[in-house]
Amino acid sequence: MKARLALFFLIIAFTAGCVGTRLGPEDIVSSPQKVGSLPQQVEIREYQGERLSSVGDFRENSIKGPQKVPLEGYSLTIDGLVENPLTLTYEQTLDTYDSIQKIVTLHCVEGWSNTLLYEGIPLSDIFADAKVKPEANTVIFHAFDGYTSSLPLDFIYENNIILAHKMNNITLPSERGFPFQVVAEDKYGYKWVKWVVKIELSDNPDYKGYWESRGYSNNADVRA
Repeated sequence: MKARLALFFLIIAFTAGCVGTRLGPEDIVSSPQKVGSLPQQVEIREYQGERLSSVGDFRENSIKGPQKVPLEGYSLTIDGLVENPLTLTYEQTLDTYDSIQKIVTLHCVEGWSNTLLYEGIPLSDIFADAKVKPEANTVIFHAFDGYTSSLPLDFIYENNIILAHKMNNITLPSERGFPFQVVAEDKYGYKWVKWVVKIELSDNPDYKGYWESRGYSNNADVRA
């Protein structure tokens, strides 16, 4: 009887689609290339006296599942209303721009939140090189899987929003957005675009991304 009950609960665990996926330790330190091009890294769980959530604490809710973006052939494009469109490889992006660190909490509309140390490039530095045109007021982020969302340009400048390449001192795992993720602090998680491949400057403040076009607030303010 006990053996049958154990089998029953095992089946339930594998078929319950509402259960969030948690990564194991082997996923937390693994790199998307899997060829040894990145050194072994250790996740930190405390920074300047503040306890951090784990990289493995996130629930998987991306529209097409975790993406694995190959570095070979990858480029980050900045275009739209800019005078100097940019196309940068992953290495060029990291070599060209200085990174900063921020402890930021991601709030999901599903009711959970995680606080981590993010390291990334201020978007304002990239935009300075791209020479954003005066009429631009909106930034549209395009992901590898076709997902999009947007943020007001002024919000990005005022909050020094970063394009993260590390979390808790390790390179972003594939599941968490490698090579780059938008850290849209004070905005709900659907604004935190992962697997960023293109950043488009626009003059359309009413642009609606994947979830916004399905009824989610385009403002997405956590404190609203």
